[in-house]
Amino acid sequence: MKDHAIQGFGMDTITLAGPLKAKLKAMVDAGFTQVMLKANDIVGHPDGMEAAVAEVKASGLRGTGFQVLRDFEGLSGHLHEYKIDIAKAMLQMCAALDCKVLLACSSTSPHASQDLDHIARDLRKLAMLAVPLGIRIAYEGLSWGRTVNEFTTAWDVVCRADCPNLGLGIDGYHIVAAKTSLDEIDYLDPSKIFLVQLADFMWQETKTFEERMTTARTYRVFPGEGVHSEQMVDLVLKLDRLGYRGDYSFEVFNDDYVNLPLPVVAARARKSALWLSEDVLRRSTPLPNDMRLKQRS
Repeated sequence: MKDHAIQGFGMDTITLAGPLKAKLKAMVDAGFTQVMLKANDIVGHPDGMEAAVAEVKASGLRGTGFQVLRDFEGLSGHLHEYKIDIAKAMLQMCAALDCKVLLACSSTSPHASQDLDHIARDLRKLAMLAVPLGIRIAYEGLSWGRTVNEFTTAWDVVCRADCPNLGLGIDGYHIVAAKTSLDEIDYLDPSKIFLVQLADFMWQETKTFEERMTTARTYRVFPGEGVHSEQMVDLVLKLDRLGYRGDYSFEVFNDDYVNLPLPVVAARARKSALWLSEDVLRRSTPLPNDMRLKQRS
């Protein structure tokens, strides 16, 4: 059951419980056409990586992206070489799934340099490793990152690196948690935003890095379900006005949702996608040539 109204939206496998095949089926049944995959979907498959890749391809879902490379940048010596090896393996998995975007989140490591030029240099190297595989790197500022904890700093680093296949990963949760001004969106280049992930949460603020981390990993909800709906609306409208036409993925870590039947959770995701597409972005049904019409009030 494909639905043109939610074609630009996808779910993340972390939101659902159960085996990979069942997660993919729940997404397809809810009308989604894409999925954000994570490494342990593949390496944790009981029949091995090749079976996992085959299940993804058989589902018909397009891979929105692959996640997540952590604590990569700013290291030196043997730590740097170790992370280079990890990155190469992640890129190979990303390529096997035909995913065109690898998500790399900002480092939390106390061993990493806080020099932005050092960080940019390492991300440039990562991007160069991805070039032969046709993969783009989306760099995301975690709201508890040691040095880069807002998308504004992540954008600074991306600009310093100045690499065609290195861009931004925007995460609505981190923007709200860090209280970053949405006005800063206007200074971004839409062609350098490679991925947008969306999620809300149920309380007004997260005052410490620890609170941000705990909330992010256990208590996120779909856009429209939390108390920051107005900010979610402002975010997607700003991105749309900026010229962003890429994918939106729901990155919703929620301890309650992984204890619910898959169709129930997928239906909640569908409801959120329809709200964003039809009520917020006001997208109508595409024309046969797949152009999207938009109506503005």
